[in-house]
Amino acid sequence: MDVFSRTFLPAAAETGLAAQTVTRHMPIFRRCVGSGDAPVLVTRCSRPGRPVAGDYLLLLTHRRLVVTRQSRVLHRLQLHLNTELRELSNVTWSPDPRLHAVELAATAIDGVRERFLIRTANPKQVWQLDQLLHHAFRTRLRNPRERVVATVGARVLT
Repeated sequence: MDVFSRTFLPAAAETGLAAQTVTRHMPIFRRCVGSGDAPVLVTRCSRPGRPVAGDYLLLLTHRRLVVTRQSRVLHRLQLHLNTELRELSNVTWSPDPRLHAVELAATAIDGVRERFLIRTANPKQVWQLDQLLHHAFRTRLRNPRERVVATVGARVLT
């Protein structure tokens, strides 16, 4: 069993998602995420300003952000967003413990600004989600430094 398969269901269970919901979205997530990439967050979300667009499921891994949408009437699944984290720009999130929610916003590579509202059960989970997002995106904010993997020494002639 690969890393994704071992960690996807426990990550979804942490946010209280129903097994039926998770298994419906699983084939789309499998196509988008590599077998060695572990989910950091699997949760329901909505889009502010578009309440009737359908239900969204957000998957955040160490490398990718994938969002699927299920239509309300026919319950059809669609891929809404599939991008590597490094391709996102202007990533912001706003925790609001009074509303038990975190609003996540990012600009995709095509220039479209995506906004998602993630609701939680209590204020403590808002701060946990804030820390998780900070951890997921903070490495992208660091200046990339050149890493020396190996050096080749000069050959000594004797």
